[in-house]
Order: sequence, then structure tokens, then C-alpha cells
Amino acid sequence: MRSTLRRTRRTGLAAAGLVPALLLAGCSTAWEGAGGEPAAAPVQDVLLQPLGAHGPDPFTASTVRNTAPPAAQDRGPDDGPSPAHEVTGSTPGLYGGTRAVGSCDVERQVALLAADRTKARAFAEAAGIPEAGVADWLRGLTPVALRADTRVTSHGYREGRASAYQAVLQTGTSVLVDQYGSPRVRCACGNPLRSPAADPGGIHQGEPWDGFDPDRVIVVRPTTTVVGSLVIVNTTDSTWIERRTGSDGDEDREPAVAPACDPDTCALTGSGTPDPGGPDSPAPVPPAPTSPDPARPAPTTPRPDAPDPSGTGGTGTDPSAPTPPAPDPYTEPAPDPYTDPFPDPFAEPVEPPADPDGQQPPDELFPAGAVPDQPETFQG
Repeated sequence: MRSTLRRTRRTGLAAAGLVPALLLAGCSTAWEGAGGEPAAAPVQDVLLQPLGAHGPDPFTASTVRNTAPPAAQDRGPDDGPSPAHEVTGSTPGLYGGTRAVGSCDVERQVALLAADRTKARAFAEAAGIPEAGVADWLRGLTPVALRADTRVTSHGYREGRASAYQAVLQTGTSVLVDQYGSPRVRCACGNPLRSPAADPGGIHQGEPWDGFDPDRVIVVRPTTTVVGSLVIVNTTDSTWIERRTGSDGDEDREPAVAPACDPDTCALTGSGTPDPGGPDSPAPVPPAPTSPDPARPAPTTPRPDAPDPSGTGGTGTDPSAPTPPAPDPYTEPAPDPYTDPFPDPFAEPVEPPADPDGQQPPDELFPAGAVPDQPETFQG
């Protein structure tokens, strides 16, 4: 028994002696495995944050407005598990809200950060934006509420700096969403949000709420292009609302094309709406060539210098019908009206034309002698 205790104490002393050595070794042992390969990502616990809780180390006071939070989506027992599946930020019904009312007071959030420059600097660092652009960046976000338990990377404010941790936000949490459909600020505490870790691998900390199921937590995938508006669910009457991104709800309207599903039963499955420009969008179909030379398509209207065979000035010509070749007006030019009809007396003599009867004219008409010089001018 004594030998066992002695052995345990020696082991503890040896382990204690290794601590300074590991500290002196720096971060290489923590991030590199055998052979210099990167080590596995550190295990991170996930904090459960109910919609009304401030959470640890809040940046600011709450800026949540008193609006009706959206109810959690009902799922039957046959829905099956979907562990942290991704949903595109432009998916209809991903967010909810009240018509013409934003779920967060954006101007109050701006004022709270502007009053503390140290917090504003840490907030900008965590959000990945310039410190001087915090106010404009916040005003460009859209206040909505989550309609599903969502995993994010949150940032608390501790000792003058932002501290990142993994969290699951409960359905109904008021957030500010950017122009890519991704949650960026939790309004109950003013904490900046980013995309979650791929696989934290830790355990859930905190008291779970009613209906919480870790297998039904979603992750919002930002779109690859800017989204002009979000189609959200009205929490007061379960209708569709189209809210322009960057607005506070004052421009809410009914969507021109309503989603195919009912707001109460529209499930958040898969990636939702295809992301324009993303991998889920169909490839563009090239137009059919209209001429043998694809680099230079055939014109659909006649050229200005070509006559219109229809005689309608181009309005009655069928572009698809073959056009007969127009005669070239320059092939046989018309006689010049300014040409002198009289023969040139100084030109070389030409062969006299043959007589119609086949007989030559008398010799008297063509004397054999030389032709006398002609004057420069002719008298009439």
C-alpha cells in the first residue's frame, strides 16, 4: 500500500515537472502532431443560451424589442435526425419577425458601443470590420428572430478583449443578420457572432430548454452573393413578409412570389433556396448559335447600305427567312452623262465599220494622203 502511494506521488511530481517544460516549448506541441502534422482541433464545449438570457460576459445591455418570438417548428417522430445540417441564409422561413417592427433596436446598439471606445474596438475585432465602420455596419444589418435552434460562434467581452466560444441560440432569439443571411449580432447581449466551428466535439453546457434536441440544431450557411431581401414569417398571423436587408421593417411588404409551403409547416430542410452563384445553382445554358461563325452572329436587320427586298424599310422582313442576294449597283456602272459624244480628232484612227451589204465604200471617201493638221478649235 505504501509503495503504491509512493509511486503515485512520484508520478505526480514528474507530471508537475513537465509543466514548465511544456510552457517553455511554446505552442508547437499543442498544434503539431507526430511528424510535424497539424494536430486535431481542440475540443470545445457548446454553451446553451436561452433567448432571454444575457449569457456570460455581455458586450452591452439588451437591445431586444418586445415582440412576439416565433414558435419552434413542430416535427413529427418520423422526421428523423438531422445533426447540425446547413441551411442557406436566404431560405424562406429561416427567420421570423413582426411586420413593420424590427426585433432589435439598432440605434440603441450603436449608441451603447459608441459610448465605450474599448468595447467598440474589441467588437470590431471580433466581427472582422474596421473600428471606424462599426456604426455603419450595424445600420446595414437586418433585425429578425431565429425560427430554429442555431449553432454559432459567439464572442463575450472580458478584460478589454473579445473571447470566442461555441454556443447554441434558442429558437426566438433576436439577432441582426447581414446581407448574406448570416447572424452577426445577438441583441440580448450585443455579442458579435460568426460562423461556428466545423465540429467542436465538446459537450453541451447549461440548462436545456423545452424541446431542445441536439440532433435538430441547424447551422446557417451564408450566401455567396448579396441578398436584397429576406422572406420571413410574421409571428402574429403566420403570413409571409418580405423584408429588405438593411431595413428596420418599415419597408415590409408581401412577397411578389410567395413560397410554395405554408409558413406554419414550412420545414427548414437542406439548403433551402438555391444560392445564386453558389454550387447549388444550375449552370447557365449557352444560347444557340445563330450563324456559322459564333464569334460574329448574323444581323437580324438589313445593313443600312443594303436594299430591303420586302420594300418595307426592314419592318416586314422575316429575319429567319433566307434573304435573296441583292444586285450590286456597282457591277455595271451607268454611262457617264458628262462624257463628250464627239470623237477626239487627235485620237488614233479606228478600223472603219463594215458595210451592212458587205461592200467597201468608195476610195474617194478615204484619201490615201496624209491628213492635214487640224486647228486647235473648231468653227461651227
